[in-house]
Amino acid sequence: MLDPHPQSQPLAFLSATEVLAKFDDGSLTSHQLVDALLDRIIALDGPGSPIALHAIAAVAHDALEVAHQRDLERANGEIRGPLHGVPVLLKDNIEATGLPGTAGATALVGRPAHDAELVTRLRDAGAIVMGSTNLSQWANLRSNKSASGYSATGGLVGNPWSLDRSAGGSSSGSGAAAAAGYAPLVVGTETDGSITCPASLNGVVGLKPTVGTVARQGVVPISHVQDSPGPLTRSVADARLLYAALSGTTPPVAGSTPRLVRATTWNTGHLATDKVFTTFLATAREHGLVIPEREFAVFGKDQGNDEQHALLCEFYDDLGAYLAARPGEGVHSIDDVIDFENRHAETEHRYSGHEHLVAAKATGGMTNATYRECRDRVVAWALSSCLEPGLGDDDIIVAPAYAPAWKSDLVLGDLGIWFNSGISAAAVAGWPIATVPIGLVQGLPVGMTLIGRPNSEYALLDAAASFEAVATATGWTGTPQWRHQRGL
Repeated sequence: MLDPHPQSQPLAFLSATEVLAKFDDGSLTSHQLVDALLDRIIALDGPGSPIALHAIAAVAHDALEVAHQRDLERANGEIRGPLHGVPVLLKDNIEATGLPGTAGATALVGRPAHDAELVTRLRDAGAIVMGSTNLSQWANLRSNKSASGYSATGGLVGNPWSLDRSAGGSSSGSGAAAAAGYAPLVVGTETDGSITCPASLNGVVGLKPTVGTVARQGVVPISHVQDSPGPLTRSVADARLLYAALSGTTPPVAGSTPRLVRATTWNTGHLATDKVFTTFLATAREHGLVIPEREFAVFGKDQGNDEQHALLCEFYDDLGAYLAARPGEGVHSIDDVIDFENRHAETEHRYSGHEHLVAAKATGGMTNATYRECRDRVVAWALSSCLEPGLGDDDIIVAPAYAPAWKSDLVLGDLGIWFNSGISAAAVAGWPIATVPIGLVQGLPVGMTLIGRPNSEYALLDAAASFEAVATATGWTGTPQWRHQRGL
């Protein structure tokens, strides 16, 4: 299928670096760009749209006004920062003045939202906060039967490559919006896979930074030891640009080439995906990348149980503290959320329950007698039994990410998800993960992961750029195919 909104296509798929170059040479203004992107969002995501991607939670009412201001400032030589005049979208669990910040839950509708610290950084860098993106409700820690990308406030996010397929979780709307050309820069969040998955499924670049590198203040939480906001973009260069603004860091000058290692025991289990990755790695070696192979410990059932218990304890305390501190009337604890959703079951329980909220309440929080034991044990395993001995003297682990997007099913939830278990090992350790698209399986994107030690984001992005160049040389274009109708 051709692009469903050809009028905006020439501007929709410009990278942020291309946009900035056009601003500098006078061939494009921020107002022109934002106006075109808003038209695109209305056509593909607005009420009555035949596409109904459902990637957008809300549009900022002042986006065009701010774009005009940035143009005037630029004309006067007043450049606020490296993102001056560039539009950005935020996952809707990130608070921003004038946007909902509901985490997809009707329990938070109408609660005042104020700029999260990361939003302040973006505005200070000159970015235009254009709107917010839909997500898996409560960032996907809600039910074993929920469908990734569904929220009570925003409906089910589609995948631009095939509208009947999942956009992944929980930053589903962020990944779909980046792939659909809604904005050059999009921010998601990850606790375990929530940037990595939508990046892979939507064929875009993702970066989950080291936990704590990007401020979490003003972000609806799951876990203070695993949550991390980060970029979803259509190029590695744009991910670098956005990460620098989010983290308040300056990209270093080129250093030594990072040493790579392939984790042979980290596969998706999806035969076609793993074959594509193996073939891609062989091509990367032909392009000069040195990638030895080594076995890594596999994140198993015991580790999964420990992580789950620890997350539920943290969720109870962290979300409770957040809700109690957020201004406005309404829910102020997980107990309140459970009661609210039970009273509004026709909306909140339309497709699934909230058993994870109930389980979090049952733990009583981080005072639970087994919390510290579970958290310490899974982190110790990740560091001492898996990541550090596997890496040895090398710097970055590479492996396939996820199998292609599965068909969305609001009744049965997510079924048949294949992914590499190293993603969870890095998640519990708080290590950074980058994701880069490498090709197609049955017309749907698949990606690879790159995992590095804490605070190695720029080295990860350097390595990601090398793999991106290989993918481009082998024909990757990143252009969504917009197949199928919803059929839901």
